[in-house]
Amino acid sequence: MTDKVTGGCACGKIRYRADGPVRYMGNCHCRDCQQATGTAYFPAVVVSARDFTIEKGSPRWFERQADAGHPMKRGFCADCGSPLLLVNTAHESAMVLYAGSLDDPSWYKPSRDIFVKSAQPWDHMDPDLPKFDGMT
Repeated sequence: MTDKVTGGCACGKIRYRADGPVRYMGNCHCRDCQQATGTAYFPAVVVSARDFTIEKGSPRWFERQADAGHPMKRGFCADCGSPLLLVNTAHESAMVLYAGSLDDPSWYKPSRDIFVKSAQPWDHMDPDLPKFDGMT
């Protein structure tokens, strides 16, 4: 895994970086993530919130209650609509990045698929990744 992560939105008005190790990479298939991404799953990259900095711009935030009852906050660019960030208020020490917002998403390597009980039948998941019905 990498020790420096950079990324931003499609229009360039928001830029971020994380100077520390990536803690987790995985695909979330919950219904909330499907709606937030507009596709089958959310490719998530988790870094420490203390290592994370927004260098330019300011995301707009949308808050929604998770199935477990705590708020989930999703950050996106208000100008171009690019999804960028997720804050799970049950784990605020982590910042979750959308893999597609990384400057170089080619190094993204998920370690598992979670919330597969909500996966869409047209989603062809990697058979080599472990599968979990909920959060691991």
